[in-house]
Parts: sequence; structure tokens; C-alpha cells
Amino acid sequence: MPWPPKANALLYRPVLPDEFLRLTRPLGVAGTVVVEASTREEDNQWLLDLAVPGSPILGVVGHLKPGRPGFADHLARYARQRLFRGIRAGTWEGPLRSDDAATLRDLRLLAERGLSLDVNVSPPGLLSIAIIARAVPDLRIILNHCANVRIDGQAPPAAWLAGLDACAAERNVVMKVSGLVEGTGRADGTAPADAAYYRPTLDAVWSRFGGERVIFGSNWPVCTRFASYATVLEVVRSYVDTKGATAARAYFSGNATRVYGVLA
Repeated sequence: MPWPPKANALLYRPVLPDEFLRLTRPLGVAGTVVVEASTREEDNQWLLDLAVPGSPILGVVGHLKPGRPGFADHLARYARQRLFRGIRAGTWEGPLRSDDAATLRDLRLLAERGLSLDVNVSPPGLLSIAIIARAVPDLRIILNHCANVRIDGQAPPAAWLAGLDACAAERNVVMKVSGLVEGTGRADGTAPADAAYYRPTLDAVWSRFGGERVIFGSNWPVCTRFASYATVLEVVRSYVDTKGATAARAYFSGNATRVYGVLA
């Protein structure tokens, strides 16, 4: 595996659908969209092959690099498989460039096939994502991990809020509310379990994207360095439940079903 390193005893191990089922079915989770965690192109197919009957995998977000030679051919190969729902960028080869013609060309190919773009972005990169969203308005873009904002229970930083404003102004951008416990920096498993600690961040996201452009994400198993899956789920469940049953259904299921084009 190219990631995580062998020294990471918590994550450097087999993590497969059966474990996910045992962990999440008691919590009411019906299925998941798996997001890539590898630079290797062939690992896209490995993830797709895990989605056998009875698997909780409803879709796969793979790894291909827009702007790289061969992108169109690789995309054509995976797009033929119904469970391939898009790609993620920004994790391995650095941020997407909004001024690169080849990158924008390939993102238009993604949009033409009805596939989505997950983006692992830091707060300074949000303005660039807003530019890409404007340049490719038919592309559904999902910001991962609340754009990796640092969370300390206080008001979020102004630069992050400005980036959110720019992205939220583009209607094709959605926020995946993941990475909350990771944002605390408490990698010893002691991230707060009280939703009030995360409320300033959640309020900022919700007020800008509204109930129709937010989706749940666990970042499991990486989240376990900071808190359990059950804690991650309960933090957002206790927050979203205050928005009403309709908003909760959209957040936990309906919005992701629409954005990724999966069959729930």
C-alpha cells in the first residue's frame, strides 16, 4: 500500500466491507460511497470489485488525475461501470489548478459523463475551487472534510469563511461534513463528543450551503485516530436533528443519493 505508512499500526491493516457492516449496521447505516485512498490507478478496480452482492458499497469515488496524459482513456474504462461515481483530487499530487487548460478539459469530460469531483482542499484553496466551479458549471463538486478547517470550539477563521462564501455562491458545489474530529488535531482519540464544540463550524457550513447541499461523511477508518465512528455520527446527528426530520433525511441520505447518483 502506498498509504498509510507501515508505522501507522492503527490504519496499516486490511479494512474491508465486513468490518464496516459489523460496525455500522447497529448504528442504522444502510450503505456507503467509498472514496479512494491510493495513488495507484488499478486500485480503482480493486474497490469496484469489493462491491459484490450484499456489500454496503453503493458507489466508488476513484483516483484519476485531471490534466494527466491518459485521463480520458482511464475515465472511459471506469465510467462503464455503474458503481464508479466520480473521482477525488487534491490529496496526492497537490491542489487542482484553476488556470490549467488540460485540467479544465478533463473536468468537463467528467461532467459530460454525469460523474462528480470530490476535492480534498485546504482553506486557502477554496477560492480556486470556486473558479473551477464557475468554469465547469455542470460538474458536481463535493468539498471534503469541511475544507480541513482547524476546529477549536471557537468562531472559525475569517479566511475559511470567505472561501466558503465563494464556493457556496456556485450552486454546483456541495459540502461533505466530514473531518470534524480530525479538525481538532487530537490524534490520541480524545476529540470532543459534544456537538456544541463543533457548532460554530457547523453553523457556518449550514448557513451557507443550506439543507440541500450538505452530506454526511465519516472519513472512517481515518477518523478513529481522533474518535470512534459512533462519536462522529452522533456529533452530527444531534446537530442535524434540530433542523427537523426532512433535513436529517436529506443530510444522511437524500443529498448524497442525488449528488453521487447512487441507488440507496
